[in-house]
Amino acid sequence: MFKNLLVPVSGESITKKELNAAIKLAKLDGAKISLVYISDPVIPYSSSEVQSALALSAKEYKKVSAEFAKRLLAKARAVIGPDVNVQELHIYHPNISDGILEAAKKAKADVIVMASHKRTGLRGIFMRSEAQEVILHSKLPVLILG
Repeated sequence: MFKNLLVPVSGESITKKELNAAIKLAKLDGAKISLVYISDPVIPYSSSEVQSALALSAKEYKKVSAEFAKRLLAKARAVIGPDVNVQELHIYHPNISDGILEAAKKAKADVIVMASHKRTGLRGIFMRSEAQEVILHSKLPVLILG
């Protein structure tokens, strides 16, 4: 049914249990998993007249972001194991859901498999989850795990 599953990962968004569900789906269809991590291209820096020792240059920030993405994607790849073909993507985008949609195009995915924060009630209305945004704007099927 599916040949390329896009699976966005972050520090907290997809658990080992949910990743195992994506692995089972990939194995059923002989599909590839495209892992993606989205980094904000804007350096998290607060403006001040005093130069902060914690401030990073754009070059340093990009290097730190790339290293973090590499470690996170390697952890997910280790969970997936050698039985499934895996592609890794690191996308810089200021909006996570738009970054996920960009990654889906780049990876030529045919489904997006992701976790949800499960926000409900007023919190769900005012703080839409990335999963909700992806569902609203995706032209691909979106499978929510959780």
